[in-house]
Amino acid sequence: MNFGRGPSVVLNVGGTRYSFSREVLKDFPLRRVSRLHGCLSEQDVLEVCDDYDRERNEYFFDRHSEAFGFIMLYVRHGHLRFVPHMCELSFYNEMIYWGLEGSHLDYCCQRRLDDRMSETCTYYSAEEPPGEPPGGPAGKGRRRPGAEGRKWLERMRRTFEEPTSSVAAQVLATVSILFVIVSMVVLCASTLPEWRAPENRSVEEQSRYTAESVREPSGIIEAICIGWFTAECIVRFIVSKNKCEFVRRPLNIIDLLAITPYYISVLMTVFTGENSQLQRAGVTLRVLRMMRIFWVIKLARHFIGLQTLGLTLKRCYREMVMLLVFICVAMAIFSALSQLLENGLDLGTKNKDYASIPAACWWVIISMTTVGYGDMCPITVPGRILGGICVVSGIVLLALPITFIYHSFVQCYHELKFRSARYSRSLSAEFLN
Repeated sequence: MNFGRGPSVVLNVGGTRYSFSREVLKDFPLRRVSRLHGCLSEQDVLEVCDDYDRERNEYFFDRHSEAFGFIMLYVRHGHLRFVPHMCELSFYNEMIYWGLEGSHLDYCCQRRLDDRMSETCTYYSAEEPPGEPPGGPAGKGRRRPGAEGRKWLERMRRTFEEPTSSVAAQVLATVSILFVIVSMVVLCASTLPEWRAPENRSVEEQSRYTAESVREPSGIIEAICIGWFTAECIVRFIVSKNKCEFVRRPLNIIDLLAITPYYISVLMTVFTGENSQLQRAGVTLRVLRMMRIFWVIKLARHFIGLQTLGLTLKRCYREMVMLLVFICVAMAIFSALSQLLENGLDLGTKNKDYASIPAACWWVIISMTTVGYGDMCPITVPGRILGGICVVSGIVLLALPITFIYHSFVQCYHELKFRSARYSRSLSAEFLN
């Protein structure tokens, strides 16, 4: 901290005092508290808190003391829950003031908050707490050194990460969607016989990245799309706050999987030559080119529906594993019984489709999850009875975890919809300004 003296500072929140060392405030989990570390003058301090006592080095916040006590429990133990007998929206207001979001709440409290918000249609902005004007009470005063640079980086980060945060973000998202659509159309069209017929080339030759193929219209379009995706990924990496966290995000990993096959294919052509055995085989290059289908998943950045699906799968992985266990157990039981009834017993009528248990597993999984393809079916009376039981069991087993998954899907949808509405509010403010 560049302002005040003494080895420690005191936070007075609604009459309750908390003492911290200066170094702890630097990386404090609460954004508003950590901002005190960079204050240079008393004016900067008063932009963060409500009052300051120079003699005691005490910072006063006119906020709910009991709510801040629960927030401090989250700082210490990593679990954030609502204060008993306190309105969910009031506590959420306190969370926003200190720099937390709804995602920091425990799962049960998140559902309570989403239900309450759905009932009251209340939306808050995490960057602009209710009752505080944009830019803070002294937004027109002297800015700290480096504040403009951090503000620019934050604006760039929102432009690339939040499609509804500004007009530039919406334009960028629209252009990115157009590139994804064009690349997918070119990929699908390149597999049509009519596309390859005029060129009179085989599938193996089509998979090569030669100098001639790059000059073709499809090669030019593909190179432009790859260049756009590469530049977008590099810029998003540069402006990200945490580079390690950026690399670990699933959508960023998918971006990397969609971009790298093109460069690997080009490098393989450069280093192995156009007529090498590896190029003539063409299998590896065709697999790498087909990995461009991952570009479709890039649309998840711009559509709440795909984001909801991914977040639901992430939060319901226990229910999904339970569902897979149910299916695997039922598949093992019914496949063994069907193989025994259709082919294992010496009844004079043997069904060759059920010659082994692995072969019967295909019939079981199709019967349990769909209405069946009809490519194989039991012909004995006991086998048909078992098939009916298998179908009914599949309906029951698949329906058991659906309730949990459905509630999680609704909760994820409301959470993402609220987040989108929050940035849309920022976009409306930008238009008004």
